[in-house]
Parts: sequence; structure tokens; C-alpha cells
Amino acid sequence: MPAHWPAHWPAHSPAHFAPVFERARQHLATLTPNAVLAAAQAPGRVNLIGEHTDYSGGFVMPMAIDRVCVAVAAASNDSRLRIAFADHPVIVDLDPKESQAPDLATDRGSPRGYVRGVVRGFQNLGTPIPPVTIAVASSVPLGGGLSSSASLEIALATLLASLTRAVVSQDDLAKIGRTAEHDFAGVPCGIMDQTISAKARAGHAMLLDCQNGLADHVPMPANVVVAVIDTGVRHSLAAGEYAVRRRWCEEAAERLGARSLREVTDDGGLDRVARSTLTGNHLAAARHVVSENLRTLAAAAALRRSDAAEVGRLMNASHHSLRDDFRVSCPELDAAVEIARRVPGVYGARMTGGGFGGCAVALCLPDAAQALSRALAHQYKAQTGREHRFFVSVASCRSGALL
Repeated sequence: MPAHWPAHWPAHSPAHFAPVFERARQHLATLTPNAVLAAAQAPGRVNLIGEHTDYSGGFVMPMAIDRVCVAVAAASNDSRLRIAFADHPVIVDLDPKESQAPDLATDRGSPRGYVRGVVRGFQNLGTPIPPVTIAVASSVPLGGGLSSSASLEIALATLLASLTRAVVSQDDLAKIGRTAEHDFAGVPCGIMDQTISAKARAGHAMLLDCQNGLADHVPMPANVVVAVIDTGVRHSLAAGEYAVRRRWCEEAAERLGARSLREVTDDGGLDRVARSTLTGNHLAAARHVVSENLRTLAAAAALRRSDAAEVGRLMNASHHSLRDDFRVSCPELDAAVEIARRVPGVYGARMTGGGFGGCAVALCLPDAAQALSRALAHQYKAQTGREHRFFVSVASCRSGALL
């Protein structure tokens, strides 16, 4: 392990992170001959359970994966701040002294928006940003529901904190990323993605209370792994469906006389109370959020007693609710989930992320993950006509400076 590898990174990190760091470093070398001043990484995530509850102040339980975004910086030869991407033909060229303002017409859903939003976050702290050239590389699949945007935001924020020597907590990093997502990318997300990227603990999932931001690290059983199935279907949360679901939840809470659906705690009682108050989309959205909060708390309790079978059962129920009530699944996600559930040793599977494509996640024994990979190779394309990607991850660590 390299001597400069941070102590909080697990022993497996170099094997997964070092190639991404090297790709970013090589891209930086094409931009400037100056030596690397600083580097930082931030992980993507899978959400084990607790989907579309965060913006209602509910409970979520993500874990960081060993797929990361890495940002490396070198001194600039002029007064500009430039951020280039090894994976995209995008260069963001800014005056670091010029205050950044949202421009959704140009920045919505673009890497430029995320970058400018993070820079604005540091400007709001009153932290001068030096003129540097930054290269970014990532192994987090784009648009796959694995939080590629949050990993970019947190990696860049961690790098800027290192460069400026600003005293910025993990909670501060998460808030900077979330504000960038809201104001500059136009995605009204909750705090989950940025929080797990900034605060994850290796070997643990995180039970996050999105109402007050309190995080409880829950140990993952030693004998299970998480398999991630990328369906190959790409979504754009900024296209509007994410915002539509959020509006349903906000309107349902208002009609129930609650500040948010977090205040509605009995899913059985919800139907009785809501029959005369909520109908259609509002009733279905409320039913999903309230029942999903209960499932998430139950799954955390099951993890603490290493009951993987119960966690899997709850994951299965979560997918049904997301598919039938919240209507954010798609045929490819449903196919991946059903293939996974038929494999012996797979405890449960569900879509993860915002939906309408992206990834499914399965909790399984290590040998079952190999069998699942084979089953997908034989069945997924035959059923959907699409290629897929598959990888296995353990619970990884939070963001951190590398140099």
C-alpha cells in the first residue's frame, strides 16, 4: 500500500482507487507540465433501502461502494481555474475571483453545473480559491443511480478544502454538494448522496435520518456482498420525473396537515385517513414513502443482528412499492431484479437510485454473486435486448485527500 494512502481507507482501496487516480494524473499531464499539488477521492454509493424518502425527511440506508471519483490539481500558469474531465470532452474555465451564479439554461444536468456550484460553495465560505488546473476521472457509472454527481461534487469539494486549507467538516462538504445539485444542476435531491460520500465508514452501511441529518453507522454482515447490476438504461433526473414525485409527496403531506410525510408513521392507518383526503398519485406516493420508512428502520435492525434474509425480504418489498406505487421502475430494472431473486443465495434485490433506469442492487452470499453474474449473462440481454454491467462491492470508505 502506498505510504500516502489515508489511514481511514480500507486495505482493498488501492486495488480499486489507484487506477482512477492514475487516469486523472495522466489527464492532468496533458493539460499542464506542473507537478501535482493535491488529490482527493469520493465514493459513489448504492442505497440498500430507503428510496425516495430523503426529500420527505425520512430514513435511508446507503453504503459507499469502491467505485470513486478522483480529482487532482496542479498550479496554473495564469489566473484561471480550469477543471477538465478524463471521461468527457468538457473543460470548465473560470475566474476563481468571479462569483458564480446559477445558469440552469446552460448548466442543468451538466458537469459544468456541479463544478460551478461547488466553487460557489467555497466562495460563500469566504475562502479564496487559488488558480489551479484540475483533472477529474471516475469509475462511478454515469446516470446509473450510483451517485456519480455527488461523488464528483464531494471529490472536488474535498480537493478545494485541501488546496485552500479551509476548515470544512464532512457535513459542510455534504451541504456544499447538495446546494450545487439544487441551485446549479436543477435537481431537488435530498441530502443522502452527498452525506454517504462524505461520511461513509468502511464495512458499514449508514442509517441516515434525513430530517435532522443524524447518521448511524450499521455494520454489514461479514458473510455477504452487494452485487450491482447496471441495466444500461440511462436516466436524467433533471428531466422532470424526480421533481414530479417530490411534488406529489409535498402536496400529499400538505393535504394531510403534515409538514412532511415523515410525520405520517402508520402505513395501515394512512389508507384509512387518506381515503377521503388523498387520491391517485398523492395516495400512492404517500403509501410508498410511509411504508418505505418503516422498512428502512426494520432493515437496519435486521443488519445489526446479521439477519441478511430479513434484509433481503424488505428489499424485495421496497422494489414492489417503487414499481407499483411510486412508479419509478422500468422493464429492465424489473428484469434484473427478477433474475437476481431466482439465484440461490441471493437474499433480496431491488432497484436503487432515482429510478427510470440505472442500477439494481442485490444482497447475496459471495458464491451467489458469481452465480448471479452467470445468470445475467445468459438471461438479461435475451429478455431486454440490452447489455448490462455487473460488479460486486463491499461497504467502502468516505471521501478524503490523497496527497
